[in-house]
Amino acid sequence: MAAAPDPPQWGPRPEPAHAAPKTRKPRRVFPWIFLAVQIAFLLWAILGTRTGAGTPKACRGLTGQELQNCKDASHVGTTLGVGVVIGLWAAADIILGITYFVFRLSRRREPS
Repeated sequence: MAAAPDPPQWGPRPEPAHAAPKTRKPRRVFPWIFLAVQIAFLLWAILGTRTGAGTPKACRGLTGQELQNCKDASHVGTTLGVGVVIGLWAAADIILGITYFVFRLSRRREPS
């Protein structure tokens, strides 16, 4: 009696009957959410900075020292506004970081 030929060495290998079912690879959603938040805050800061450029509408018609005071006040307001945006950005990053850390701790598998 002749022995059966060996199966070819290429292609997918057949799985044994006792193999455990394949586990799905977890999706990495958090990095994309984090990146979207970073882009949103960056755009917000840039657009907030752009609003302080030029002569404000409230300063039109003023001359001399009054015009300079009005422009300076506008620049101070822009600086405060961008500062608030950056503060919110930092707070959001801290909250996202803590949330991610807690989520990772809760999903950690117990040693067997």
